[in-house]
Amino acid sequence: MKKNFSSSYVGLISIAISLAAATSACATSKRPSLEVAVESNQQIWNAVVHVGNRTFMSGPRWTGSTGPQLNVIDKNGERGAFPNLEWNNWITGKDASHSFVNINALRLEGNKLWVVDTGSPDFGGNPVKAGAKLVCIDLVENRVVHTYYFPTNVAKPGSYVDDVRFHKGKAFLTDAGHGGIIVLDLESGISRRVLENHPSVTASTERNIVLSHKVVRLPNGSPLRVNSDPLEISQDGYWLYFGALQGPWYKVRTDDLVDTTLSPQRLAASVEPFADIPPTGGSVMDAKGNLYFSDLANDAFRVRHVDGTIETLIVDKRLHWVDAPFLDREGGLWLPTPQMDRTALFNNGKSQLQWPIRIYHLAPSTKP
Repeated sequence: MKKNFSSSYVGLISIAISLAAATSACATSKRPSLEVAVESNQQIWNAVVHVGNRTFMSGPRWTGSTGPQLNVIDKNGERGAFPNLEWNNWITGKDASHSFVNINALRLEGNKLWVVDTGSPDFGGNPVKAGAKLVCIDLVENRVVHTYYFPTNVAKPGSYVDDVRFHKGKAFLTDAGHGGIIVLDLESGISRRVLENHPSVTASTERNIVLSHKVVRLPNGSPLRVNSDPLEISQDGYWLYFGALQGPWYKVRTDDLVDTTLSPQRLAASVEPFADIPPTGGSVMDAKGNLYFSDLANDAFRVRHVDGTIETLIVDKRLHWVDAPFLDREGGLWLPTPQMDRTALFNNGKSQLQWPIRIYHLAPSTKP
């Protein structure tokens, strides 16, 4: 299946670069310049949700981020731990059942804020007991209303439960550590793994994650490889789109994913190529099916339209490793820039972060 993408990847990069030059003026005319929405000199945010008069932010513990795992800023600019201090005071050795260990993603569905906790305080480490979980917070009552814990046969040693999307009572999550998709039934709470180690969820050794013309490397010197990471669901719920961080992306029918009678072989055979997206920190899909994503290598933010064409919205050096973007109800884009490649983990133990860490806002040209 990878052969379907081998030649198109180079083509996409060429197109992306040319688009950056050809459309930057156009993009600027369509959208105002970047505005700093939130900033911090101690917290490294990779995920954001803005709804009403509140902004919610989180970031992985392993980056060196300090303070609450989940933050909220109200309309008056007051910051605090959300939903309370108890959920944000986990320390090593403490019961993780009702505390966030390492938040990696936030998702807004109606008036519910969903929080993906990898459960592992260390990058590449093992989830602690009751650490890997999906937490649902009611934003009207401001309290946790449901917590789904992933058993050890789902969130395995070395797993990194990464991101989530929903459809018809099911949650679909990626595992960036052990490549695979987690399917969770929200009514029963039962979860299972599918597409285990399939090529579609496995990071290619032929693609590197490059920022500032440098390959991102682990402490042992090997290039960083991130398995199944970004995912989206088509607006009709028919397809799940997904891929490794490095790309490319694939698609599979959601009906096939939830069909427990389908053999692993038949499910694997139903996976199809979708799009040759370059290494990306994160994505978001609008109501029309347009896929917005960050292009890590080029400090760019682009959109893949439903017809397959790619448009550059903005290229800006401040957009260094845009991670999990958020599209608000007015069509504005919220772009967290955690500078993941500059954290100590990828720089011989010495942080190269350029403070403050910022979340930017890009005003809409039209509503999504």
